[in-house]
Amino acid sequence: MTRLSIDIGGTFTDIVLEANGRHATHKVLTTPARPEAGAMGGITELLARENVVLADVDSIIHGTTLATNALIERKGARVGFVTTAGFRDILEMRNEKRFDQYDLNIELPKPLVSRDMRLTLDERILTNGDVLCAPALHQIDAIADDLIARNVEAVAIGFLHAYVNPAHEVLVAERLAQKLGDDVTICLSAQVSPEAREYDRFSTVCANAYVRPLMSRYLAGFSKALSDQGFSGSFLMMLSGGGLTTLDQAMKTPIRLVESGPAGGVALAAHVAREIGSAQTLALDIGGTTAKICFLENAIPQTTRKFEVARAWRDIKGSGLPVRVPTIELVEIGAGGGSIAKVDALSRLTVGPKSAGASPGPCAYQLGGTEATLTDAHIVLGNVSPEGFSGGSITLDPNLSVAAIEEQLAAPLGLKSAESAASGVVEMADEIMANAARVHGLELGKDISRFDLLVSGGGGALHAARIAEKLSIDRIIVPHNAGVGSAVGFLHAPVSFELAQSVMQPVSKLDAQAVEAAVVKARDEARSVIAAIADPEAIEITAHSELRYAGQGQEVRLDFDADAPFAPQLAHLEERFHAAYKSLYKFTMREIDVEFFSFSVTATAHLKSASLSIDKGGTACKSDTPDRQVYDLDGEAFIPFHTVSRDQWMPGETVPGPAIITESQTTTLIRKGWSCHKLASGHLILERVHPA
Repeated sequence: MTRLSIDIGGTFTDIVLEANGRHATHKVLTTPARPEAGAMGGITELLARENVVLADVDSIIHGTTLATNALIERKGARVGFVTTAGFRDILEMRNEKRFDQYDLNIELPKPLVSRDMRLTLDERILTNGDVLCAPALHQIDAIADDLIARNVEAVAIGFLHAYVNPAHEVLVAERLAQKLGDDVTICLSAQVSPEAREYDRFSTVCANAYVRPLMSRYLAGFSKALSDQGFSGSFLMMLSGGGLTTLDQAMKTPIRLVESGPAGGVALAAHVAREIGSAQTLALDIGGTTAKICFLENAIPQTTRKFEVARAWRDIKGSGLPVRVPTIELVEIGAGGGSIAKVDALSRLTVGPKSAGASPGPCAYQLGGTEATLTDAHIVLGNVSPEGFSGGSITLDPNLSVAAIEEQLAAPLGLKSAESAASGVVEMADEIMANAARVHGLELGKDISRFDLLVSGGGGALHAARIAEKLSIDRIIVPHNAGVGSAVGFLHAPVSFELAQSVMQPVSKLDAQAVEAAVVKARDEARSVIAAIADPEAIEITAHSELRYAGQGQEVRLDFDADAPFAPQLAHLEERFHAAYKSLYKFTMREIDVEFFSFSVTATAHLKSASLSIDKGGTACKSDTPDRQVYDLDGEAFIPFHTVSRDQWMPGETVPGPAIITESQTTTLIRKGWSCHKLASGHLILERVHPA
């Protein structure tokens, strides 16, 4: 089977071809105005190099940050929001919590739908699903006329308690569709996120409507461009939750694609962790625009059913737009190769979160960039060689990096050289990323020093050793083809789809038959979504329930069997909840009713991956004498480094630091006090050398 994966990031587009038992990789600059154009160019170059045509490709897997960027940059559709009378300001009021209690100047993100575009309807469904007030058709028609007059491109519908009974949302959607026509997309909260907590649900359906026209046009255009070049295989999309889905499903709920690119890096980390037996793994992917962190236990990543996008205030949790869909729990940091370094008003050196991106890019790219970046700092320090950068696709000019750092950083800070300023930039970026991992680890109750650090992305292996030192980590893993890690990860991801539904009933009064019927419906729907692209016999079903003590705001997640009768499992679930609650909080409250809050059902099927052959390398390994001068952050001077070609390196041979491992898509920096060896699988293992 021949497969192609495409990861379009903010700076680079990574492409991996899986054919003839090997991976061939290619990295090109992203074209922000038309991302698919740059991707098509890169695909053409890679396939021509490998003597493959698109007609021979069986499947394409794609992940992109386009939806994320549209939400952050507010470049989505003109959306109208139809909601229950009296509740149009939910998007403004949020959950009435301040994410920083003492900061008087906090800024909240503006709703994606302005107040004048939020229209209300006299309707009400109660918490048990009973209809208190049915919507009048003449009111719906009046809203349709209003939406037409406002030239909306998309409509989001979110009614109170629609997760219990979606009848009113369905009625309004059908009536509006008749009036508005096919050119206006309509999204229902009961379909996008059928769960309790109206602010989260309303925010999610508005975000989906906001990006759906853009993503539908983009995906349809990309699919057509591929078809025009002869591709007739399956086109799959990476989801935020780490699985793959069909193009049609992705176009219906594009909000599930928001973290699709970073999820590929975690998929690679999970695959490599299983392969080499890493029980506790900290995955760090450093790209051209951002860095991403995720913790994995036994090769299983931390996941969540809610995350935030477009944080408006210093990247603080609670300052973004909540989106309630399945996702891998990532921490995203504004520190990547294109992150801009500046001296602020208080004469402090800062790095990020603003990025030069692919256009104009770092100064050294010679594409018009004038602001010093993290990549420029690495070039000044000798960490990155101008020769062969990005497989030779980009010609670097080190003089532009030196000039920018001298003028913009060294001179204002009163430093003696560009190298001193550049070392500060790299050290600042390392500390930003290490601190983010440190804080996230504390939030999750993790002892980070017990974890392996697995790095990917173009910048991961450059920063790995220093970040590991800051976190007291002794082992680093640099996967084979780490420089295009997310795209490689796409090829290891399973096909999956998850559906969730709120129930919110005391266990003592729960209608077990009704819940079982809802679980079976969700199970069958999830299975049908992936059955078209996976062997039905290979589909696995997993189900989870969320329980809590009545009146609480946090739930405990427990698995159950979606294929077995539900009633016999219910009593056991309640006892398991008490035990899990005690494990978490060291006490129970058995006198309080246990509430069955919600359930989720996931269908998963693992696709067959090719058995890859890894080039074992030649006999040549380390240069006999140090042949490269690299700036040492501790000694504040250039010192000699050995150069090692990763492709020519024999597995099993150990290389002590200081040394640099070169390859086409990334560079591995082995600092003093570290040694490195290569596994037969092609992965690199760096280990800290402790004094005897």
